[in-house]
Amino acid sequence: MGVIDIHCHTAGVGAGGSGCFVSTSLRDSWRYRFYLASFGITDAELEREGDGLVLRRLAERLAASTQVQAAVVLALDGVVDSRGSLDRARTELFIPNDFLAGQCRRYPNLLFGASVNPLRPDALDRLDAAAADGAVLIKWLPSIQGIDPADRRLVPFYRRLAELGLPLLTHTGAEQSFTRSDSRLSDPNRLRLPLDEGVKVIAAHCATSGRSDGQRNRHRLLALFAAYPNLHADISSLTQINRLGHLQWVLKHRELHGRLLYGTDMPLPATGLASPWFHLFSLGPCSARRLAAISNPWDRDVALKLALGMPEQILHNGAGLLRPV
Repeated sequence: MGVIDIHCHTAGVGAGGSGCFVSTSLRDSWRYRFYLASFGITDAELEREGDGLVLRRLAERLAASTQVQAAVVLALDGVVDSRGSLDRARTELFIPNDFLAGQCRRYPNLLFGASVNPLRPDALDRLDAAAADGAVLIKWLPSIQGIDPADRRLVPFYRRLAELGLPLLTHTGAEQSFTRSDSRLSDPNRLRLPLDEGVKVIAAHCATSGRSDGQRNRHRLLALFAAYPNLHADISSLTQINRLGHLQWVLKHRELHGRLLYGTDMPLPATGLASPWFHLFSLGPCSARRLAAISNPWDRDVALKLALGMPEQILHNGAGLLRPV
């Protein structure tokens, strides 16, 4: 399939019967308006045309890229209560699997990234259903979903993931995109349990934010790479203004190049957060100007990362790791 962006987001407010929702606190914050604008849509368009509009715009923009052929779009399961039911009061963003799977079937360049909270009583059934619907991976945001990856109650879930060959793409490091989070749950060391159970784990953002027990999360992740050959990481968001220098730090470790996966954290590269001008010292003014003039966000993201030292190999690693559909 060529180059795959393994980390691409969508959003929805329930328009058109999608089943998606955004919490009142998130919808009232600046983040909601910022994210909506980055998708290139307005509230009025979303309500009029339905949440599927976001996927259509993503697919159209991606189809115009000359560098990236497909993107994994990520569902997001919610927080669950003590009975294992969806806790809407504590869930800020919910993108259901069935909605997203149906939308991805409409666009050949969009791949279905499912999300299942393993604390649901029917988590294994949901996992099997996602695989049957064509999921290429499972996505977690532990600090938002209230999932502790080190919880031994999750062992049956991990074993089923390994049997299905579904990678687990899970956020690592501090989380700042939501109004509340528990970053303790995104400590890379909490991934030892799924790794021990044979799960192919993808550490989102290479743990390049925050600290755990006084140690930088990226250093904790580096130690895990040495111990677990089934550990991978994506380089999504590493050119953003809040992560300057992290891509170059990761790329210094050449032993990791075969296990790093290309991702964007779209739609954020379509905003000013990942401007080439933030890398002026590394690029020089001529290169920064040339890169900033690239209109397609995927093409600009690829060109920027290559200019900052990313080997082309990383662009192709994802196609060999993802579960075929």
